[in-house]
Amino acid sequence: MTETTGTAGTAAAVPILMYHAVSTAPNDATKDLSVTPEAFAEQLALVDDLGLTAVNTADLAASWRHGRPLPARPVLITFDDGYAGVHRHALPVLAKHGFAASLFVTTGWIEGPHDNGEALDTMLDWDQVRELADHGVEIGGHSHTHPQLDMLDDDRLRFELRRCRQIVADELGTRPVSFAYPYGYSSRRVRVAVRETGFAQSLAVGNALARRAQGPYALRRVTVRRSTDLAEFERLVEGRAIARTFARDRALTKGYAMVRRARQVRKAIRSRV
Repeated sequence: MTETTGTAGTAAAVPILMYHAVSTAPNDATKDLSVTPEAFAEQLALVDDLGLTAVNTADLAASWRHGRPLPARPVLITFDDGYAGVHRHALPVLAKHGFAASLFVTTGWIEGPHDNGEALDTMLDWDQVRELADHGVEIGGHSHTHPQLDMLDDDRLRFELRRCRQIVADELGTRPVSFAYPYGYSSRRVRVAVRETGFAQSLAVGNALARRAQGPYALRRVTVRRSTDLAEFERLVEGRAIARTFARDRALTKGYAMVRRARQVRKAIRSRV
């Protein structure tokens, strides 16, 4: 990793890996952001070989918040949405290496009493989520229906956050403390709402290393997708050439950000008419 230790003994920059589905046969909606079980196993074996230590989101944020030292070479392994392969394929690999991880669940997509039928692919059920938690996987929130949170009005935003947090608490018996923004989108208003809902930290995307200076509610992650080969994956966890790797993603993100801002302006104008 190009940046490892800060003057206070905390990591100056940490790779937070963002996974979605781990699947042999993902559908078209999830394919690009999925990895094969074989690729996932190879990637985590490389993490182990490189001598990195996996920590979860709550531990990273608490360490940075209180100035406590982290392991010499920390890495975070995170999963969004709650696809079934996290239990079937990822959990055995995590257990093999003794790695911590964080799973951010879209509560309206998890199979069970709160399922709204809008999930993109085969999802975990709550028994599997509980088993993941029992094996040390941190369970965090990812909203209830996976909307673009910064496009919602205040009432709907609060509903998405509160409903998600309450369902996780009801199903697991403990309130989640970490959150990940659907699509990575947030704003100051969204971040304040996440904090006021009771989450202590949250993750964006950004395709960059996470740094303490980003603050606990805007920590960056790097995307692992089906096209990520082992050489590229090694560069990600080592913190090398990340800007070049995601140059196209950033250009597309900037263009889409302009479109989304224009939509927000039009929506604000309509609300005043």
